[in-house]
Amino acid sequence: MRTVTYGAACSLDGYIAGSGGAIDWLHFSRDVEDITAEYWTTVDAILMGRKTWEFAAAQGMSGEADPGSRSASNEATGIPTVATYILSRTLKESPPGVELVSADAAGFVKHLKEQPGKGICLMGGGELAGSLFEAGLIDEVSLNVHPVLLGSGVPFFRPQPRRTGLELEESRVLDGGCVLMNYRVRH
Repeated sequence: MRTVTYGAACSLDGYIAGSGGAIDWLHFSRDVEDITAEYWTTVDAILMGRKTWEFAAAQGMSGEADPGSRSASNEATGIPTVATYILSRTLKESPPGVELVSADAAGFVKHLKEQPGKGICLMGGGELAGSLFEAGLIDEVSLNVHPVLLGSGVPFFRPQPRRTGLELEESRVLDGGCVLMNYRVRH
């Protein structure tokens, strides 16, 4: 069965974006580039909610060179071609190169996990992640914790209706004082 990984860079106080969507606090380094490049070789599907898609599109990550493009090559980004799914009940039209899933998100992800393929990346916001945690569909959590307290913004985790146990698989210091932590979800 395929693995769903929920991950992002976040502040020490647990935000993936500051107020107004600010990401000027993110630290990019060679080791993060290497980790990211290695990770993209292990996945062939991306899941994201509408808000994450809109944020990515506003950052210029839409069109033929984005991670969701189904073109034969994504040389502009260095990201291998992957299938991208936007899970949204409010979007009415699928952006080019992506598949819109308006039905039951948990049912869709459960079915996707049962299909042959590589890992599945759950990108961005906590609303979709919350529903997938509740359904027991997230297998791994990966955080690149940055040494900054944002005070407010978009939280990495939304309030959960139940406790979720995690097992630490890796922890290491990255350039800029960031800490990478990878956890396996205890189902």
